[in-house]
Amino acid sequence: MHIHILGICGTFMGGIAAIARNAGHTVTGCDANVYPPMSDQLRALGIELTEGWDAKQVNLKPDIFVVGNVVSRGNPLMEAILERGLAYTSGPQWLADAVLRDKWVLAVAGTHGKTTTTAMLAWILDDARLRPGFLVGGIPQNFGMSARLTDSPFFVIEADEYDTAFFDKRSKFVHYRPRTVILNNLEYDHADIFPDLAAIETQFHHLLRTVPGNGLVVANGREPALDRVFERGLWTPVQRFGAASHADAAGWTAGEPDAAGSFEVFFNGALQGRVNWGLIGEHNRLNALAAIAAARHAGVTAAAAIDALSRFENVKRRMEVRGSVHGITVYDDFAHHPTAIAATVEGLRRKVGGARILAVLEPRSNTMKLGVMKAQLPDSLTQADQVYCLGAHLGWDAAEALAPLGDKARVFDQLETLVAQLVKDARPGDHVLMMSNGGFGGIHARLLDALHHHYHEDVVLTPMHRYGGYA
Repeated sequence: MHIHILGICGTFMGGIAAIARNAGHTVTGCDANVYPPMSDQLRALGIELTEGWDAKQVNLKPDIFVVGNVVSRGNPLMEAILERGLAYTSGPQWLADAVLRDKWVLAVAGTHGKTTTTAMLAWILDDARLRPGFLVGGIPQNFGMSARLTDSPFFVIEADEYDTAFFDKRSKFVHYRPRTVILNNLEYDHADIFPDLAAIETQFHHLLRTVPGNGLVVANGREPALDRVFERGLWTPVQRFGAASHADAAGWTAGEPDAAGSFEVFFNGALQGRVNWGLIGEHNRLNALAAIAAARHAGVTAAAAIDALSRFENVKRRMEVRGSVHGITVYDDFAHHPTAIAATVEGLRRKVGGARILAVLEPRSNTMKLGVMKAQLPDSLTQADQVYCLGAHLGWDAAEALAPLGDKARVFDQLETLVAQLVKDARPGDHVLMMSNGGFGGIHARLLDALHHHYHEDVVLTPMHRYGGYA
């Protein structure tokens, strides 16, 4: 079968392309911007890419067009598909029909932590020699790829609540029909498509309606929004994780971490083992508990899952150390929601102690651009010593929003000016934390290069450290 994918360079649709190619299909695709690294990964798989939405692509005559949610009415290629009555479907629907139908699907949903938890769960199953297929919204370092298809009965998927396509406004995750589902947390997000938290809760309940009675729901025990979702109806056993105390708590709990980040795992108050790793932050301990619980449902013992996590290498762009110059360390992290920003900064603070943290933020997500979360930003950044924000192209005043932070917060309209100020302010021993859900204009490399020229010192580029961001 020949599949032509519209919006192929997004992480999810690129994963769909890789899976389709693994399945033996001929795959082509197009996107508004075709550039590395995704373009290199796709071409390495033998996938022909077209830049732009030229209607002439219908002449490729694929068996079906798979349409990403980046595509809307008015798109020239989509209009040609509709006018000619050609076959089309969404990415989630194609995946459900072509891949997931006969699989034991383990889905990871929630506002935060989906990518990291999905990567943890896939790794635990793989370490147990179950060879799961997977689709992750990032690149797990243990695998070096965001998606793969295997002959295993297990498939692990990051289950996004964002809408499916312009013609299907349901959340993506309702297509997956998981047997095991993780509900990591639930907050308001995606203000461009959801009017309020209640609307997102409705979508999560739609997801619960698809989980069979012999399945398992692994749910964060600290989330009142999830309790409200369950009150609407629940037909599947639930295991909770994350209660504050493990002494008499039901479900999965974590002990206090040591200085390196390692911690003990308890189930119904009984010690299961100790996760020995270097990931930082309570959010990652909660991610680990969820992954251990879900893997246990698939037949992996808690002891084996705990042991596997000692070799977990995290996901690219989750507190990734990009390099250091003159004792100044530069990190890249995907955090963009205030809750994720707060968790990431807090985790780094616990790691570096009293060293200075220079937090650099690009409010790039659709929700952040709308200013819906702007009032929460100051509190999310209180543990940083200095805050720098790229305030260009926002529909709100970033300087006004960050005013509660006083003199330690500065807003810049130009990336070059921001980098120059960082070079001026940073000093040996500092930790510069870049946070954005986009490329941030290549600020990481620009800063490292500028620091190199400032100090006349070689840049020390480091491999992925086993630290952890929120997403």
